[in-house]
Amino acid sequence: MICLLSGPGSSARVSQRLKLLQQMKSKSGDQNEDKASQIQAAETAFKRNLSLLKDIEAAEKSLQTRIHPLPPPEVVSLETLYWASVEDYLPKWEQFLLGRAPHPIGVETQNEAENTIGNKAQ
Repeated sequence: MICLLSGPGSSARVSQRLKLLQQMKSKSGDQNEDKASQIQAAETAFKRNLSLLKDIEAAEKSLQTRIHPLPPPEVVSLETLYWASVEDYLPKWEQFLLGRAPHPIGVETQNEAENTIGNKAQ
């Protein structure tokens, strides 16, 4: 059996290998520290970005409220009555609008519709 560690220059080779092993361990440790530092920086950036996003969303909501304030209750009531009226009359007009039936007969006139809306508002 031949011993690889014995012979001329084997001490220098062992020393060189030990030195390389130390350098590799040191480099590996440095890389782990760098990776941990990068992870910490990424987590900090994520938290900062999340906070900024919340601030931007709050500012956007504030601006939207200023630009498009909620309508007065009277307007909301009229809109509700309008859409209720549309839903009431839709079955009468649906077939006509689809081209499957003639113009509906007996549809209320404008004055009758206004009276109906006025009665519902009261």
